[in-house]
Amino acid sequence: MASWAGWKLKSLTKSGALAAVATGFATLAGAGPKGLVLLGAFFATSSLWSKFKEVKKASIEEKLAKGSRRDWRQVAANGGPGALCSLLFLVTSDPIWIICFASAIASANSDTWASEIGSLSRREPVSILSLKRAERGTSGAVSSLGTLAAIFGSALISILAVFLYKLSPAYGMIIFLFGFIGNVLDTVMGAFFQALYRCKECGLETEKAVHCGERTIKIKGNAVLDNDMVNFLSGLMAAWGTFILLAFK
Repeated sequence: MASWAGWKLKSLTKSGALAAVATGFATLAGAGPKGLVLLGAFFATSSLWSKFKEVKKASIEEKLAKGSRRDWRQVAANGGPGALCSLLFLVTSDPIWIICFASAIASANSDTWASEIGSLSRREPVSILSLKRAERGTSGAVSSLGTLAAIFGSALISILAVFLYKLSPAYGMIIFLFGFIGNVLDTVMGAFFQALYRCKECGLETEKAVHCGERTIKIKGNAVLDNDMVNFLSGLMAAWGTFILLAFK
């Protein structure tokens, strides 16, 4: 139902809606209905912030690989790490994977809130690569508003996880910290490793491999590491960091 609603509201493409269904089933199988609530909180709030002041963000989307309507790769990138943790809990019954699941969702939420809300900052963000002001929508650039949004995005998921799964505050803090760390790792990978292109027609620096109907020129990064892959890896590292901390404490 939520996937259908996302498609009808144009928050998801058809492929995105199908991927959301698959992610939902994987989450339900392991993390249960409570896990679906966490996943739903991420998708609902991220869609809300994507639509918020959408007209003002329109110019930024030219720099981004994709718009606010999520396809299957975006859904898999954001929900995939959590779904994997959910399935690992189903197989092992080890409650550590529930904490890892929540950390992965917190990471996705933190990063999405940072991107969507941070783009509305009055001042241009600062690139962590050059330490100079950069255009809005530049991967690897941060703002005070975006950082604050990232903190609140991770905090929301950690609070919900503590409430739903009756976790101790200590576990809630772990989820919050690794959720925010996932956002930081996303920023670092975006600055140093994510592919960036230049349009041969208009000269725009963009994440898109095709712009103005022509193939763009790669000017930095690895072509494999597009925004979706960076999002997936940051969520995976947030979950893996949580596992390492809890398994070997």
